[in-house]
Amino acid sequence: MLKINMEFRKGILFVRLKGPLTRYTYRSLNDYLIPVINDHGIKYLVYNLEAVSLIDDYGKASLKKGVDAARSNLGEGGLCHAQKYFKDEFNIFENELVALTKMQI
Repeated sequence: MLKINMEFRKGILFVRLKGPLTRYTYRSLNDYLIPVINDHGIKYLVYNLEAVSLIDDYGKASLKKGVDAARSNLGEGGLCHAQKYFKDEFNIFENELVALTKMQI
């Protein structure tokens, strides 16, 4: 079961995920997060993957969909506590504090 914790701080929506982000759980993230981004015009999004136990291609596509939704609002998105193999597609931050200082708000 995927748990989703969201916090909006200083113009950035931090999404903390816990559990597996796989083809069985990615829909809960898409169904909940994408409408929040679109309805509230969220421009900046950071996923915290520290407590994610497993990510497959469906989960990776779900993360990209959220970042793309923020970009459609003329913003940007990124990941913190992520493996290096994500760096080709996402901005990678060491932790949330680094993301807070490096995002161009």
